[in-house]
Amino acid sequence: MSAGLQPRSGWWQSDDALARVLCDLIAAEGRRLRVSLRLPPGPWPRETAMETLGFDSLDRIALAAAVSALLHMHESGLVDSMQSAPGFGAWCDAARAALDRVHARLSFSTSGSTGAPRSCTHALADLEAESDEHAALLGATPGTRIARILSAVPAHHIYGFLFTVLLPSRLDVPVLDIRPLSPGAVAACCRPGDLIVAYPELWSAIARGAPAGWPPRVTGVTSTAPCPAGTARALTAAGLHRLLEIHGASETAGLGWRDDPAAPYSLFAHWRRLSDDRLGRPGSDTATAMPDRVDWCGPRAYRVRARHDGAVQVGGVNVWPDRVRDLLCRHPDVAAATVRLMNEVEGRRLKAFVVPAAHVTDLAALRDALEALAATLSSADQPRAWRFGPVLPSTTMGKAADWTIDDPETAPVRSPSG
Repeated sequence: MSAGLQPRSGWWQSDDALARVLCDLIAAEGRRLRVSLRLPPGPWPRETAMETLGFDSLDRIALAAAVSALLHMHESGLVDSMQSAPGFGAWCDAARAALDRVHARLSFSTSGSTGAPRSCTHALADLEAESDEHAALLGATPGTRIARILSAVPAHHIYGFLFTVLLPSRLDVPVLDIRPLSPGAVAACCRPGDLIVAYPELWSAIARGAPAGWPPRVTGVTSTAPCPAGTARALTAAGLHRLLEIHGASETAGLGWRDDPAAPYSLFAHWRRLSDDRLGRPGSDTATAMPDRVDWCGPRAYRVRARHDGAVQVGGVNVWPDRVRDLLCRHPDVAAATVRLMNEVEGRRLKAFVVPAAHVTDLAALRDALEALAATLSSADQPRAWRFGPVLPSTTMGKAADWTIDDPETAPVRSPSG
């Protein structure tokens, strides 16, 4: 066992870790059931009654099913004990009892918002092996022992589970939830040796607002989407010791890492390359598809091009711009539309370019109507910048092209053939 690593024990034996996982999962599922639901910050006290959180008996059935799906409680035969449990602490006790019986696998949900989330099952042993690699990477430089983990991500997603549940268990360090903090306050709360687990949008906000200079040996981790190279360079130039970027997906867990935005990703040791788009684990004949199109730079190094399924990440959530486009195109006043992710300078939200139908003369009214339509989607799916024009942006070769969001809207309004 490497120096500084604790013997591996069941992650669910930690009251804090189990409470954070269940609290984040219940909160996320509760918001899915009731969009307007407002819950207090977690983890909640053990005596918190589920009714006081706003959950009725039908809600509790759905919540228990979500917990069972993640933890495979149905395999233990104890799933019914959770539905009847009166308080949050009793829910944690029921989950622990089930995990004491069966804990070999977990099934994480994809962060899809526009599309239906998918269940992705992983062997706990595989996740623990990856977590050991994380521990080795983060302790590879002398004097870089992690003191605390500052988490800006939910513990029930696979990224959060790896870095804020399994890793602190292995390193025996505390976890501090920094989600309530503003980006500018994150650097101020850091101590020497802290590890910040966040995502590209938050890192960009921290880079813009953080003072020059960080405490010694503060390291960052980022995942869920590509981190803009300018953000990574700005953070390290300001004194962040290191920013580790993890490439992976809910379906695969971590695949590779890098700590230089100009470098390719290095394949984690628990993967081996089978072909240009397939990986396998040592000792297994099972092939795993890469979630993205990649260019290999060597036997174990690659650069990411784009996802196979067309998804992009907004705030750590998978979003499918084509599905948002299809929704906009169903409006009778829209002749055509395209939706894409803003570029690094513009931000990390969606933007839309709309070709109005020939009869439209009031752009302001059309924009209001489309914003109301988009408001039926999750926050991550909603375009935050709109442009209108007679034809969709294209190159001289007729291929779809990007557009800037600071140009004035095109006028007069004409039909696509006008």
